[in-house]
Amino acid sequence: MKNIAKTFLMIVAILSLSACSYNQFQSKDEAVNAAWAEVLNQYQRRADLIPNLVNTVKGYTQHENDTLLSVTRARAAATSFQITPEVLNNPEAFRKFQQLQGELSSALSRLMAISENYPNLKADTSFRDLQAQLEGTENRIAVARQRYIQAVADYNVLVRRFPSNLTAKMFGYTVKPSFTVDNEKAVSTAPAVNFGK
Repeated sequence: MKNIAKTFLMIVAILSLSACSYNQFQSKDEAVNAAWAEVLNQYQRRADLIPNLVNTVKGYTQHENDTLLSVTRARAAATSFQITPEVLNNPEAFRKFQQLQGELSSALSRLMAISENYPNLKADTSFRDLQAQLEGTENRIAVARQRYIQAVADYNVLVRRFPSNLTAKMFGYTVKPSFTVDNEKAVSTAPAVNFGK
C-alpha cells in the first residue's frame, strides 16, 4: 500500500511539474509557426518578383538563355515544394526546403551578375526598381529567418529543459529543425546589386 501511495505521489508530482509547461509549449509552438509563416511570406515575395525580373532581363539579353532558364527552373522548384506543417517537424523536408531556396538564391546571384555586361539593362528604370525590390526582399528574408531561428531556439530549449522536458515527452513535443550553418552561406547571400557607379 505504501508503494502504491508513493508511486501515486510521484506521478502527481511529475504531472504538476510538467503541467506548468504545457501552456508555454502552446505559446512557443505558435511563435515558431508565426515566424515560419513570415519566412514563407518573404520567400513568396521573392518568387513573385522573379518573373518580372526575368522578363526585363530577357528584353536586353540575347545570349543569357542558360542563366534565365536556371532562374526560372529554380523558382519553379522552390515554389512547387509542398509546404506543410510537417516540414517544421521533419528535418529532411526542412533541409530540402533550404536546398531549393539556396539554389534559387544562387541562380538570382548569377542573373544579377550578367547585368554588368549590358549597360542598357543597368540603365533601365524597371530593372533598377526590380533590383531594389529584390534587395529589400532579401533583407526581409534575412530578418524573418533570424526571427524564426530565435523562436525555434526558445521552443527547443523548452523541449529539452527539466522539468518541461517531461511535458514534452508526455505530449509528443520534439525539437524542431532550424536553418543550418552549412546552408547559411548559400541561402542568406543576397544577390549582388551594382548600379554601375
